[in-house]
Amino acid sequence: MEPSTTPITREDAGSLDRTLRPERWEEYVGQAKIKENLRILLTAAKGRGHAAEHILLYGPPGLGKTTLAHLIARTLGTTMRTTSGPAIERVGDLAAILTNLSPGDVLFIDEIHRLSKTIEEVLYPAMESGVLDIIIGKGPSARTVQLDLPPFTLVAATTRISLLSAPLRSRFSGGTFRLEFYTDEEIGQILSRSAGLLGVEVPAPVVADIATRARATPRTANYLLKRCRDLAQLEGGALNETIVERTFTLLEVDRLGLGAPDRAVLDVIINKFNGGPVGLTTIAAATGEEQSTIEDVIEPYLIRQGLIERTPRGRVASPAAYSHLQSFSK
Repeated sequence: MEPSTTPITREDAGSLDRTLRPERWEEYVGQAKIKENLRILLTAAKGRGHAAEHILLYGPPGLGKTTLAHLIARTLGTTMRTTSGPAIERVGDLAAILTNLSPGDVLFIDEIHRLSKTIEEVLYPAMESGVLDIIIGKGPSARTVQLDLPPFTLVAATTRISLLSAPLRSRFSGGTFRLEFYTDEEIGQILSRSAGLLGVEVPAPVVADIATRARATPRTANYLLKRCRDLAQLEGGALNETIVERTFTLLEVDRLGLGAPDRAVLDVIINKFNGGPVGLTTIAAATGEEQSTIEDVIEPYLIRQGLIERTPRGRVASPAAYSHLQSFSK
């Protein structure tokens, strides 16, 4: 089946990110093992006429967890209700969401690791037994009311699976799936499809260039493509290699996909602390970045690229980091 490449119209521009999201399994590039496991699970559940079992998706941001949730709902032919962990502040919020579900609905909770423990405990029986236990009143006069819930499928996404309690993780009987980073070839396929939807022609060398800087992440790839498209539009020309190079210069994105914050961390380790080892607190103080930002956003990519190493004594720059920083400064 050929993917849809109908250009986005002016009326669709407000929902650009949603429009670039794949609407069919054939359009979803990568994650082949996860797609096959979900195909079996969902097809079997739909054939039995039952709600599919609960599913947990985890991995770094931008790899397609929300897109998979939409595809799951489409496959089951049901409505998807969307919320997030931070939005559910009280037990009453969760009760309102669950009691308003229709039979077979998919409930998608993004960043589920940010649910409070109290709300998690209310979610356990809802997932396992299909009932909602609510305590009415306080003190000696308090009583428990048990509400039956319609059959539903909970699809949860998280970037920090370690923060989920073991009892909650165990209740995702449909499976727990880790999304992997994409290859440059897969990112290239995603970019080609997005370019068709955006109505721009992108030569193969340009696609390859953007793909190498996309940090193996579809969301980043689409962001870079849109910024290149914007500059080409303002210049009134084609989206060629010159436009792409100028866009990346403006965005300060180098050929490895490193931005200014990434290079700042390398610069601190190499030029201020002689290549390390240096502690996370010191790096944060020297760069002005939050420790959590360095640890969760910047550092994992630098480690994957082989630019720094994490040792018991602190972070150490690799020979590749020296070479890369020197080549960028030329």
